[in-house]
Amino acid sequence: MERKYEYHCILDSLLNHLQICGTSFAFIVALENIILCVSFNTVVLLLLCFPRSHITHLFENDRHFSHLSTLEREMAFRTEMGLYYSYFKTIVEAPSFLNGVWMIMNDKLTEYPLVINTLKRFNLYPEVILASWYRIYTKIMDFIGIQTKICWTVTRGEGLSPIESCEGLGDPACFYVAVIFILNGLMMALFFIYGTYLSGSRLGGLVTVLCFFFNHGECTRVMWTPPLRESFSYPFLVLQMLLVTHILRATKLYRGSLIALCISNVFFMLPWQFAQFVLLTQIASLFAVYVVGYIDICKLRKIIYIHMISLALCFVLMFGNSMLLTSYYASSLVVIWGMLAMKPHLLKISVSELSLWVIQGCFWLFGTIILKFLTSKIFGIADDAHIGNLLTSKFFSYKDFDTLLYTCAAEFDFMEKEIISDMWCVLTKQQTHIRKHHFDHGELVYHALQLLAYTVLGILIMRLKLFLTPHMCVMASLLCSRQLFGWLFCKIHPGAVVFAILAAMSIQGSANLQTQWNIVGEFSNLPQEELIEWIKYSTKPDAVFAGAMPTMASVKLSALRPVVNHPHYEDAGLRARTKIVYSMYSRKAAEEVKRELIKLKVNYYILEESWCIRRSNATSMPASL
Repeated sequence: MERKYEYHCILDSLLNHLQICGTSFAFIVALENIILCVSFNTVVLLLLCFPRSHITHLFENDRHFSHLSTLEREMAFRTEMGLYYSYFKTIVEAPSFLNGVWMIMNDKLTEYPLVINTLKRFNLYPEVILASWYRIYTKIMDFIGIQTKICWTVTRGEGLSPIESCEGLGDPACFYVAVIFILNGLMMALFFIYGTYLSGSRLGGLVTVLCFFFNHGECTRVMWTPPLRESFSYPFLVLQMLLVTHILRATKLYRGSLIALCISNVFFMLPWQFAQFVLLTQIASLFAVYVVGYIDICKLRKIIYIHMISLALCFVLMFGNSMLLTSYYASSLVVIWGMLAMKPHLLKISVSELSLWVIQGCFWLFGTIILKFLTSKIFGIADDAHIGNLLTSKFFSYKDFDTLLYTCAAEFDFMEKEIISDMWCVLTKQQTHIRKHHFDHGELVYHALQLLAYTVLGILIMRLKLFLTPHMCVMASLLCSRQLFGWLFCKIHPGAVVFAILAAMSIQGSANLQTQWNIVGEFSNLPQEELIEWIKYSTKPDAVFAGAMPTMASVKLSALRPVVNHPHYEDAGLRARTKIVYSMYSRKAAEEVKRELIKLKVNYYILEESWCIRRSNATSMPASL
């Protein structure tokens, strides 16, 4: 009876405002009635459904994905996306699941003539898991006789040949994309729980979710680039940070919370090579919270141990990927562990509290850098050296082939000045609130410092605002915190304050959403389609290709031909190969370039005229940092 009343309440609220929901304020009022009327579980259930439909709609509008042929869908996964999807395709089309996994662990096509373990190199566990689910799903549906896809012929006009298009979870590309969108739909329910827990109010969860939607284009790009690693990894970072918040707030630590943190760490790190840099900022923020006295040494020590265990598990699951052990993240964990062990000696230093803070901060910073340098030298690892060079190029005049390759793309440039000024205003206001209030726990101090770290990352590399903006949405939930604004809520009803702010936000927010909804297109790349078809039918199966990284991903995915370079840039050897391949566009003598390509056993080079005459900075470069 109670559940029935809740759904009647939802229906009545929506019907009452159906006539006036064209205005932003009416939309907010409807949401207010809904969230105050229904239970917490019902709100979470609603958030499990709507976000997935929203991003699916945006994706379909952008590409008309449901009416594309198999080849067109594969070409729509440009650059690094196509490379990742190719391994899902390999496992799906293999005689058996285990045979497919063996094929990607002994890959001969990606960096010919080398045989590499792509599961170790490219963070492909999501593709392995999704391929296993797909094979299980199709076998079960075939066994019980349920149709899993519908196919039809699409007439393209303009003298183009008709194509067959299939829709439904029985189509590999549709299944792959659908699972990604479901995962990111679940993330929105998680954001609601996160905002509610941090602020202590369901209104805080509503603020977080609406801030995310109003700034959807600045918070995520899953609707445009579903196969990228962040699409699989970021939802688990949200869960991980929620667990960190709970651990910092709890007066007593339970084993279950620590185990859950360890699992979320592993699920965040395994799909994405950049996760280690994000966790580095988290560890740095937690250490700063400890230094200023907001969490005790016992709690921080347990968190550090959990991070070490999860790092070791990832190292094993990644078949001994040494880049994990030589990362700044690993070095930072070791340095902090050593400093916690040395705490009795640090307390004996007769200096002021501020001086002790500075000493510990400098010890952590320089200790991490030195240990990272030493471990990299010992293991002979230079796979992530381009990251340091990229950051160096931001402050100094340092330039090399790799930094120029990245910085020619707008997403790796500095954030726009207008956005920076807005972020600074929000950040300074947040820090003012933190300074003016005393907290029993350090979770809010941690979130303020984490926001600062994300701000620095976002300013340096615009693409990383995808961490900053969602975290600002979470921090916005604190508008509903009685711990922060209890003095105001004694005079004014909190709902009135919150919904007045949301009503004002919804004006620009609705415009932002409308801009996204108005993006309508249909994918078509006839020149590349003709190229792929020519390669498939006019070259030998073992013909080796070289060319621009985005094109090589498509050649490997759709034509199944060996390539010598690809868009995944986190390997020193691959970067050296790419420099040789791209020398075709340099001023070197043709004979010299040919000689180097022959050493790589290249049979065909795909020379793209647009790369020769391009004058814009908007080049299509690797998406993986």
